[in-house]
Amino acid sequence: MIVLDHNIPEDEVEKLRQKRVRFRQIGHEIGRPEWDDQQEILRYLHNAKQMTFFTRDLGFFRPRLCHLNYCLVIITGPVQETASFIRRFLRHPKFKTKETRMGCVLRLSSAGIAWWEIKRDRQQNIFW
Repeated sequence: MIVLDHNIPEDEVEKLRQKRVRFRQIGHEIGRPEWDDQQEILRYLHNAKQMTFFTRDLGFFRPRLCHLNYCLVIITGPVQETASFIRRFLRHPKFKTKETRMGCVLRLSSAGIAWWEIKRDRQQNIFW
Protein backbone atom coordinates (compact mmCIF):
# COMPACT_ATOMS: atom_id res chain seq x y z
CA MET A 1 0.00 0.00 0.00
CA ILE A 2 1.14 3.53 -0.75
CA VAL A 3 0.67 6.11 2.01
CA LEU A 4 1.16 9.86 1.59
CA ASP A 5 2.06 12.14 4.46
CA HIS A 6 -0.27 15.04 5.17
CA ASN A 7 2.52 17.40 4.02
CA ILE A 8 2.05 16.45 0.35
CA PRO A 9 0.25 19.44 -1.25
CA GLU A 10 -3.39 18.86 -2.24
CA ASP A 11 -2.83 19.83 -5.88
CA GLU A 12 -0.08 17.17 -6.10
CA VAL A 13 -2.38 14.63 -4.44
CA GLU A 14 -5.01 15.44 -7.07
CA LYS A 15 -2.48 14.87 -9.89
CA LEU A 16 -1.85 11.37 -8.50
CA ARG A 17 -5.59 10.68 -8.39
CA GLN A 18 -5.93 11.78 -12.01
CA LYS A 19 -3.14 9.36 -12.97
CA ARG A 20 -4.99 6.61 -11.06
CA VAL A 21 -2.25 6.04 -8.50
CA ARG A 22 -3.83 4.19 -5.57
CA PHE A 23 -2.87 5.57 -2.18
CA ARG A 24 -4.14 6.62 1.20
CA GLN A 25 -3.24 9.87 2.91
CA ILE A 26 -2.57 10.44 6.58
CA GLY A 27 -5.21 12.65 8.11
CA HIS A 28 -7.75 11.78 5.42
CA GLU A 29 -8.18 8.05 4.77
CA ILE A 30 -5.94 6.80 7.60
CA GLY A 31 -4.57 8.09 10.85
CA ARG A 32 -5.34 11.49 12.25
CA PRO A 33 -4.53 14.99 11.00
CA GLU A 34 -2.60 15.70 14.19
CA TRP A 35 -0.04 12.99 13.36
CA ASP A 36 2.75 15.53 12.97
CA ASP A 37 4.98 13.48 15.20
CA GLN A 38 7.32 11.04 13.45
CA GLN A 39 6.80 8.57 16.28
CA GLU A 40 3.04 8.30 15.58
CA ILE A 41 3.66 7.67 11.89
CA LEU A 42 6.46 5.17 12.56
CA ARG A 43 4.29 3.32 15.08
CA TYR A 44 1.59 2.99 12.43
CA LEU A 45 4.09 1.78 9.79
CA HIS A 46 5.63 -0.76 12.18
CA ASN A 47 2.24 -2.36 12.74
CA ALA A 48 1.29 -2.40 9.06
CA LYS A 49 2.68 -4.65 6.35
CA GLN A 50 4.58 -3.61 3.24
CA MET A 51 3.77 0.08 3.15
CA THR A 52 5.58 2.66 1.06
CA PHE A 53 5.36 6.02 2.81
CA PHE A 54 6.01 9.27 0.89
CA THR A 55 6.80 12.48 2.76
CA ARG A 56 8.53 15.81 2.30
CA ASP A 57 9.95 15.69 5.86
CA LEU A 58 13.74 15.30 5.58
CA GLY A 59 13.86 14.22 9.23
CA PHE A 60 12.86 10.71 8.09
CA PHE A 61 16.09 10.24 6.09
CA ARG A 62 18.01 8.26 8.70
CA PRO A 63 19.55 4.80 8.32
CA ARG A 64 18.24 3.69 11.72
CA LEU A 65 14.68 3.98 10.35
CA CYS A 66 15.18 1.09 7.91
CA HIS A 67 12.63 -1.64 8.67
CA LEU A 68 11.43 -4.72 6.79
CA ASN A 69 7.74 -3.75 7.17
CA TYR A 70 7.96 -0.51 5.22
CA CYS A 71 9.78 1.81 2.85
CA LEU A 72 10.26 5.52 3.61
CA VAL A 73 10.58 7.87 0.64
CA ILE A 74 11.53 11.48 1.28
CA ILE A 75 11.02 13.91 -1.59
CA THR A 76 13.37 16.89 -1.66
CA GLY A 77 12.72 18.03 -5.21
CA PRO A 78 10.55 21.03 -6.10
CA VAL A 79 7.14 20.95 -4.39
CA GLN A 80 5.27 21.39 -7.68
CA GLU A 81 6.93 18.19 -8.98
CA THR A 82 6.02 15.97 -6.02
CA ALA A 83 3.49 13.86 -7.98
CA SER A 84 5.89 13.33 -10.89
CA PHE A 85 8.68 12.29 -8.48
CA ILE A 86 6.34 9.74 -6.88
CA ARG A 87 5.24 8.29 -10.21
CA ARG A 88 8.82 8.25 -11.53
CA PHE A 89 10.03 6.44 -8.42
CA LEU A 90 7.25 3.82 -8.57
CA ARG A 91 8.21 3.04 -12.19
CA HIS A 92 11.96 2.91 -11.54
CA PRO A 93 13.30 -0.60 -12.36
CA LYS A 94 15.21 -0.85 -9.07
CA PHE A 95 12.18 0.02 -6.90
CA LYS A 96 9.26 -1.10 -9.05
CA THR A 97 7.96 -3.77 -6.67
CA LYS A 98 7.11 -3.74 -2.97
CA GLU A 99 9.64 -6.51 -2.37
CA THR A 100 12.52 -4.40 -3.71
CA ARG A 101 11.47 -1.32 -1.71
CA MET A 102 10.92 -2.83 1.73
CA GLY A 103 13.68 -2.11 4.25
CA CYS A 104 14.81 1.07 2.47
CA VAL A 105 14.86 4.72 3.43
CA LEU A 106 15.22 6.81 0.28
CA ARG A 107 15.64 10.46 -0.67
CA LEU A 108 14.44 11.61 -4.09
CA SER A 109 15.97 14.73 -5.58
CA SER A 110 16.29 16.25 -9.02
CA ALA A 111 19.73 14.64 -9.34
CA GLY A 112 18.72 11.11 -8.40
CA ILE A 113 18.00 8.68 -5.60
CA ALA A 114 20.03 8.20 -2.41
CA TRP A 115 19.09 5.42 -0.01
CA TRP A 116 19.89 3.38 3.03
CA GLU A 117 19.09 -0.29 3.14
CA ILE A 118 18.93 -2.92 5.87
CA LYS A 119 22.23 -4.83 6.18
CA ARG A 120 24.19 -2.21 4.26
CA ASP A 121 26.66 0.09 6.00
CA ARG A 122 26.81 2.74 3.32
CA GLN A 123 24.44 5.07 1.59
CA GLN A 124 23.85 4.16 -2.06
CA ASN A 125 23.17 6.54 -4.91
CA ILE A 126 21.89 6.33 -8.47
CA PHE A 127 21.02 8.93 -11.07
CA TRP A 128 17.58 9.12 -12.63
